Amino acid sequence: MTQTYEDFSKYGKEFADTGLKSFASLSKGAQAIATEAGEYTKKSFEAGSATVEKLFSAKSLDKAIEIHTDYAKQSYEAFVAEATKIGDLYAELAKEAYKPFESIVAKAK
Repeated sequence: MTQTYEDFSKYGKEFADTGLKSFASLSKGAQAIATEAGEYTKKSFEAGSATVEKLFSAKSLDKAIEIHTDYAKQSYEAFVAEATKIGDLYAELAKEAYKPFESIVAKAK
């Protein structure tokens, strides 16, 4: 009976330690994602502001359409790149959060 309690206690402690490691990975990953999203937002706002300034200085409708078309194309490309980057960060976050539990899963098999 004592051995069973000690085993249960040992596994409980191991699981708690693993959970804390996983939580640390989640926290670090979430911070990286938030930082990346903040930087993207800042860059996007700056690009939008610069485009508005260019539009106000456009001398013709054709030039304004060209400026807006260029902005739309650059914004789309930046968004796709950022979405890919954030997707990769989420995938890495999931891997890092699961990594501490791999040993427990292996023992359970």
